[in-house]
Amino acid sequence: MDTDDFADVDPVIELRGVRKRYDTGGEIVEALKGIDFVARPGEFVAIMGPSGSGKSTMLNVLGLLDAPTEGVVLLNGRDVTDLSDEEMTLERKRSIGFVFQNFYLIPTLTATENVEVPTLFDDDPTAHDRAIDLLSRVGLGDRLEHRPNQLSGGQKQRVAIARSLVNRPRILLADEPTGNLDRETGRTILEEFTRIKEEDDVAVIAVTHDSQVTKYADRTINLVDGLIRTEEDDYGT
Repeated sequence: MDTDDFADVDPVIELRGVRKRYDTGGEIVEALKGIDFVARPGEFVAIMGPSGSGKSTMLNVLGLLDAPTEGVVLLNGRDVTDLSDEEMTLERKRSIGFVFQNFYLIPTLTATENVEVPTLFDDDPTAHDRAIDLLSRVGLGDRLEHRPNQLSGGQKQRVAIARSLVNRPRILLADEPTGNLDRETGRTILEEFTRIKEEDDVAVIAVTHDSQVTKYADRTINLVDGLIRTEEDDYGT
């Protein structure tokens, strides 16, 4: 989809003038230096940059795992910058799914049980059926009772994707999602992200070193020394 197609769609997540500083023990490191960024429903954004450029910090701020030192974070148009830890946790659960390079599946649980993990403290009678449906959607309908040691790397990543979607998020954040996969399996995962953003209207934001990801993204931004360098004009920001 062309970036112009998103211009009239309200952002689901937005950063305005975000700076993030860390005290490393006598030295202040500024990981983000005034970031303006938006992502909209149904959009796939790739964030690239060298190690130490601030990509992980930016992902943590987008995922409400870390608060900015300065600036504003808007989620669904609402300022969530200064929420309490409890409120942040609730907003993450409502709106944000995470996919990590190392999968982080629980080895003693089946694929279905791993997908259900984010719902364990909810009184949600539909969670089990939703987990099965999601696993079937990502091509693992015949692996429901398999444990992680019985799954390939690509299958583990698909379990992790299903888990990230079980609470029906509006945003999917992926940290090096193809990093531990061979190229063909990585392509399968990226095709799954494309399907998710198109069918579920989810904003997919992937931090990556893998140039293959940019072929599937609607937009790629480059983060260098805590500053955004856009390949295309960043519409609407």
